[in-house]
Amino acid sequence: MILYALTIVVSAFLLFQVQPVIAKIILPWFGGSAAVWTTCILFFQVVLLLGYLYAHAVIRYLKPRMQMLLHCALLVASVLVLPVYPDASWKPGPGDEPTLRILFLLAATVGMPYFLLSTTGPLLQAWYARRFKGSIPYRLYALSNAGSMFALISYPALFEPSFTTHQQAWGWSAGYCVFVLVCGLTAYVSNRGPESGPVEYVIEQAPAAPTAKLYVMWTLLPAVASVMLLAITNHLSQNVAAIPFLWVLPLSIYLLTFILCFEGDGWYRRNPYLQLLAVALGSMAYAVSVDMTSNVPIKVMIPLFAMGLFTCCMVCHGELARLKPDPKYLTHFFLMISAGGALGGLLVGLAAPHLFNALYEMPLSLVACAILVSYVLRQDPSLKWVRHWAGVVTFAAITLALTGYVGWQIKQMVSGSRVMVRNFYGGLRVRDTGEPNALDATRTLTHGTINHGEQFLNIARRNLPTTYYGPNTGIGIAIREKQRAGAIRIGVIGLGTGTTAAYGRLGDYIRYYEINPLVLQLARKEFFFLADCKAKLDVAMGDARLSLENEPPENFDVLAVDAFSSDSIPVHLLTKQAMELYFRHLRPDGILAVHISNRYLNLQPVLEGEVQATQKIARIVDTEDDDTQDVFGATWVLITSPASGFTGEELSASAPLDSKRSVRLWTDDYSNLFKILK
Repeated sequence: MILYALTIVVSAFLLFQVQPVIAKIILPWFGGSAAVWTTCILFFQVVLLLGYLYAHAVIRYLKPRMQMLLHCALLVASVLVLPVYPDASWKPGPGDEPTLRILFLLAATVGMPYFLLSTTGPLLQAWYARRFKGSIPYRLYALSNAGSMFALISYPALFEPSFTTHQQAWGWSAGYCVFVLVCGLTAYVSNRGPESGPVEYVIEQAPAAPTAKLYVMWTLLPAVASVMLLAITNHLSQNVAAIPFLWVLPLSIYLLTFILCFEGDGWYRRNPYLQLLAVALGSMAYAVSVDMTSNVPIKVMIPLFAMGLFTCCMVCHGELARLKPDPKYLTHFFLMISAGGALGGLLVGLAAPHLFNALYEMPLSLVACAILVSYVLRQDPSLKWVRHWAGVVTFAAITLALTGYVGWQIKQMVSGSRVMVRNFYGGLRVRDTGEPNALDATRTLTHGTINHGEQFLNIARRNLPTTYYGPNTGIGIAIREKQRAGAIRIGVIGLGTGTTAAYGRLGDYIRYYEINPLVLQLARKEFFFLADCKAKLDVAMGDARLSLENEPPENFDVLAVDAFSSDSIPVHLLTKQAMELYFRHLRPDGILAVHISNRYLNLQPVLEGEVQATQKIARIVDTEDDDTQDVFGATWVLITSPASGFTGEELSASAPLDSKRSVRLWTDDYSNLFKILK
């Protein structure tokens, strides 16, 4: 028993530890998008399904000795792909489809080890059931989930703050080698059991085969739980930050519910969880509605969605545990659970970005959960009250009310929008405010709930710089001071609506760097900053870091980095190596302007550390809202070489960069967003 438990715990730990490790490594390559984690989860769920299929086929069709030989051979072969650190050749180029790129990258880097780790749970539980006749292996399943949850919790708390990504990858690879040895030993010991071919169970009466309806429920319950997991993770990552903590928190809750529901008789009780489910679904639906028009505070958002996910998954997994079969159909059961998880991943990670023009999967998952739970409860003949007219009316009323509210939410979002589009990088929305000919009428671009630029519609005011780029903001001051000497070259990382083009004059040159093709499309078709600009304009598509690395020095007078107002920030644009790259593209007296306004992240100590590490000097420019000019309060940090220093308004309108917090220096190999949450 101890050997089986040890192997399963080590396997489960490695299985889930590699997920945030590899996702954190490749996150910068794909612009820091929250969809990177969703795509990774999709890959891992599909490979998990393949692993369960392999386990099912091996147990059913091969004799114990052949099972051992085949599995040991694959374990040895998998060691050849180590370490699990992706080669730089996998970095995307302009125009590459990011989802497929990530899936192929993961297949080449961690595919084989992850596949074999995913087979461990069902394979060893079946071997255990064969060797120890009459024993029930479901507790091993709970133990597996416990190892998985420890891996997830320990990553943001222990491994991420202490080790670089290279150290994490090599450490995981060493742990995998230990697993190969332990798993091989377990396979050998299991082979000493009776040579009985496929698993047989000594029972007095053959158990009834599961019905088709049961197979459907085995699939749909984990599918809905998986959809809710990914939808809530997406919502938190896009509206707070794309950080491992907010990746592993929902996944840890998801796994915790598995442990609680499959441990012994389980912790799930229909009373009070069904009542709590109604409260959870209603609360999350309301929070989504509020977040469409304003911002739910982080101290409310994270606990609310965490508790909501816990309640929904407890009900889905609790009902699933009630339907678990006789050990003879063990691999069938796990296979359907895995298929359901993969189905949820496919719906959120692959189908939703291509079928929906906004993030509809979050509210729709709430409705799906309510409908499925109502259906599952009605299939239980012991629940007579559910079949009674009062129970039918109650469930129907709750489900219809939730469906109606969610439908109203979506209608409100669509009716107030001029354009709504979506791709891998998230959902974009253009909306108009005010009467078309009014002086204060504006057109706004939002990404999720974040304002990415705004323009006056009145022709007399539409060339005024607005939002975070007003004349008295840090970027406005830097550009105006440099323009005193004549024509200048400006670089801007992050296009948005192209507001900085309002500063362009004849003879100036402005070069934008933008990763999202939909942003460029909207900036050209829906806004006028680019079309009206008098300066020469270029837009380099693709990741800004990769573009700058491949370009000769651009000799910018001002380089603006405006990629951090969104909450899923591209960390690789804020490292010491990135800072050195920026100054390679600046003139000796050039100014680097970094926009650090952010609802949830305090980026000031990160920049202070990098300024010191690169031996530069910095000033911070804080400005307040000016509603008359549609200018928002903004925080910009201006950085330059000590030899040139700051003069004029750059000096008088700013203050020294002096953060009260200190963090470890961010490099391409180390960063920790959790440490700078406000």
